[in-house]
Amino acid sequence: MKRFINVWNRTSLIKRIIIGVILGFILGMTLPKVSAIGILGDLFVGGLKAVAPLLVFVLVASALSQNEKGQKTNMSTIIGLYLVGTLAAALVAVVVNYLFPITLTLDTATQPKLSSPEGVGQVFHSLLLKMVDNPINALGTANYIGVLTWAVIFGLAFRNSNKETKELLQTIADVTSQVVRWIINLAPFGILGLVFKTISDNGVKILANYGFLILALVGTMLFVALVINPFIAFLFMRKNPYPLVFRCLKDSGLTAFFTRSSAANIPVNMKLCEDLGLDEDTYKVSIPLGATINMGGAAITINVLTLAAVNTLGIHVDFPTAFLLSVLSAVSACGASGVTGGSLLLVPVACSLFGISNDLAMQVVGVGFIVGVVQDSCETALNSSTDVLFTAVAEKSVWGKKKKVN
Repeated sequence: MKRFINVWNRTSLIKRIIIGVILGFILGMTLPKVSAIGILGDLFVGGLKAVAPLLVFVLVASALSQNEKGQKTNMSTIIGLYLVGTLAAALVAVVVNYLFPITLTLDTATQPKLSSPEGVGQVFHSLLLKMVDNPINALGTANYIGVLTWAVIFGLAFRNSNKETKELLQTIADVTSQVVRWIINLAPFGILGLVFKTISDNGVKILANYGFLILALVGTMLFVALVINPFIAFLFMRKNPYPLVFRCLKDSGLTAFFTRSSAANIPVNMKLCEDLGLDEDTYKVSIPLGATINMGGAAITINVLTLAAVNTLGIHVDFPTAFLLSVLSAVSACGASGVTGGSLLLVPVACSLFGISNDLAMQVVGVGFIVGVVQDSCETALNSSTDVLFTAVAEKSVWGKKKKVN
């Protein structure tokens, strides 16, 4: 038994999740009446639901608190590219939803009946009220809009604190992230329970929905990597961006696909920036920063899953409201770093914009973990390769301006 546990712990999480999916499928087909197996999925989702609001708060607050005032680095263009790229990725996901709407199979019994919002005005009014919720109540009731708002306020306030206080806040963020990692390490068992319950309740036909969802996620990310990002790069460099795009995808995106961690891929990106001849003082700041705030892949995941839940509930969303969703997902995606599958834990933030209950949103997160074997790898590859791409684009655009002046 001890040997088995050692082998299990040495096996990568993605392989363990695949094993969980396969076992859940087999058990769901052969033992559909053994409902106790489904409890594993309930426990896993419950653990995520309990810690997710705190995770969002401490990650966002800590990230904002670490920004030093008056840093004299040529970062404005890079940060602008990060933000534009993330928002553009989110908007592409919205367009994909309008062209190919996806629905999910969810247990909607606990979801109060919703009506379509009366345009962006009603959504914005609800958003403002949620933003000013009591911060303790926001954490306790999983009001993610309030959690995110107070995280930004506290994070900006902590910028004026001393070094020791910032380190304490970072430590709290690290500890919370570690707790989430422990829970996510139990994902194979939780996903086993989720797949079992899904198959036993709905049969094999449900697999078609997962296939469409994976296709939408991966297809959107490929479109952003091969069309949107090159277009943004061309606007800044005014020359063919594809040699640089393919170099970043090959040297950075490929390794990030397998490591599934933007933070773990930072050394690879640093070396690539050095090989590209970029300014060391710039990329030493931009690459770690990009691993935190450049989250186009995460924004795609948040929007696709949220809009799938919205479609499932029959809620009509006009484009201004969808744009507001994209801004929200782009901002909240900054908190997705540091945790495997972190973007999935931010889906409830976006779902809350439409009044979708936390219980139902966490079911969507569970679906995300099932398809996450592919989704998370592609998401990380897009995020990490774009860190280098936009760093290089910003610097080359500056060189172009200098040449014009001379």
